[in-house]
Amino acid sequence: MERVRVGLKDVARLAGVSVKTVSNVVNGYVHVTPATRTRVEAAIKELDYRPNLSARNLRQGRTGIIALAVPELDIPYFAELARLVVARAEERGLTVLIDQTGASKEREQLVAEGFRAHLIDGLILSPLALTPEDLAARMDNTPMVLLGERVYEGPADHVVVDNVAAARKATLHLAALGRRRIAAIGAQDDAAAESSRLRLAGYRQALREAGLPADDRLVVPVRDYHRADGAHAMARLLDSGQTPDAVFCFNDLLALGALRTLLERGHSVPGEVALVGFDDIEDGRYATPTLTTISPDKQAIAGLAVDLLADRMAKRVVQGSRVEAREIRVPYRLVIRESTSG
Repeated sequence: MERVRVGLKDVARLAGVSVKTVSNVVNGYVHVTPATRTRVEAAIKELDYRPNLSARNLRQGRTGIIALAVPELDIPYFAELARLVVARAEERGLTVLIDQTGASKEREQLVAEGFRAHLIDGLILSPLALTPEDLAARMDNTPMVLLGERVYEGPADHVVVDNVAAARKATLHLAALGRRRIAAIGAQDDAAAESSRLRLAGYRQALREAGLPADDRLVVPVRDYHRADGAHAMARLLDSGQTPDAVFCFNDLLALGALRTLLERGHSVPGEVALVGFDDIEDGRYATPTLTTISPDKQAIAGLAVDLLADRMAKRVVQGSRVEAREIRVPYRLVIRESTSG
């Protein structure tokens, strides 16, 4: 049988309050007495009331949909982040449209310039190729929050991890274990390589602090941040005769690839070579050995991104006012596992 739609009036009648009071409870308005809120919530539960989000969004000039655009969905970090964004968006009554840019400047520009603006109320974008000048010239006024390592100084809210400090912490951990030939896998020199530059800077800073020489032969470039790139980079390093006693990889996929090559070549980890990654993806927790890594607070990244975007969307709709862009740094921690501790 077709479910009979229950409305605000039905809930108000059962709870003995006004329709406005029910609306305040449903929308999370704080200035409702606890007793009244309890009565209304009991009536909502008894009647199985479900807000008509489509109608409400239509009245407010919204779609109730936001977009998340990331470089690659088959990289576990972005897949895990997308799951957390979707979960937080659902808590806010929002639906997430997910897009993949492939780190293409043209694709990122297309997304940022609002080619789906008629479908969405806001955009969370993790750009690799766009420059600050590109974003400053953006014409679309759809609210946007940026993720990632690039420094933009506006024009949108930005959620970021301190990559220099995190890479420094990872490298100092290896130095504290007594390792003296610490390699780095993940250097890049193209326009989309900001995270690589920042993590390389942190690595070199740590070497200076530890009193270790910076040997460029131990810095191995990669094209991409996939397992195969890490495996091939580690092979090149071993074939060059520059065998390290520790390796800092700029993401966990590179580290897992490097681990495979080390084990295939007969090197024990961490006995001969200690290994640290970056991102704390689930795969690293089940590798053999398990992977020591830098763990960004992905829950905080996703939650802040959605909350900042929802706040920006509300200000645009309700107030129509501009708010100065904010940059928020989320915490990270070093998770020590078997690849450095044995």
